[in-house]
Amino acid sequence: MHDKLLKNFTDFIFVNDPPREADIIFVPGNGYPQMAEKAAWLWKEGVAPEILPSGRYSVLTGHFSGVLAKAEVYGGDYQTEWEFLKDVLVKNGVPETAVLREDQAMYTYENAIYSRQVLDTLGRVVKTGIICCKEYHARRCLLYYQLLFPDAELLVCPADTGINRENWMDSGEGIDQVLSEIERCGGQFHKILRNL
Repeated sequence: MHDKLLKNFTDFIFVNDPPREADIIFVPGNGYPQMAEKAAWLWKEGVAPEILPSGRYSVLTGHFSGVLAKAEVYGGDYQTEWEFLKDVLVKNGVPETAVLREDQAMYTYENAIYSRQVLDTLGRVVKTGIICCKEYHARRCLLYYQLLFPDAELLVCPADTGINRENWMDSGEGIDQVLSEIERCGGQFHKILRNL
């Protein structure tokens, strides 16, 4: 019984699709470089022509909280998540001309909202998009981006930042993160759907 419950939680939260040709790669804002590194790798593989990192900083802190991994590689003085993610992309071989800009979002739902606005302003139509996010953030990212891109096929190609589908139940931090995501998927979506 216990194993079945853990499997249900795991299967719900940890979405992971094989990459294929897309119109855009989305990178929701954060201070981890792994998602932008994954997006850069996909771009170099020819999966999509452009990448759209998104983010100002967390609404909870009111400023960019800093680089959360590999600070020895990505040690710039970043003011926004977008600035940080763009630097990661460029340092991993993506030309600046392939990096779009969204630097206003302060939480995940805004990442999707403002990314849609950027693409609409540029006249871009997304038929297929890829989301590069943290593994345990995959379901919530997918749900938000699906709300804003209802006609697009969205794939999730997440990056491992230490908490993944194999080990989340082995630490207090992993359990807290995953259960928090499950709670947010319910609570935050309840608020959004009430306001639609």
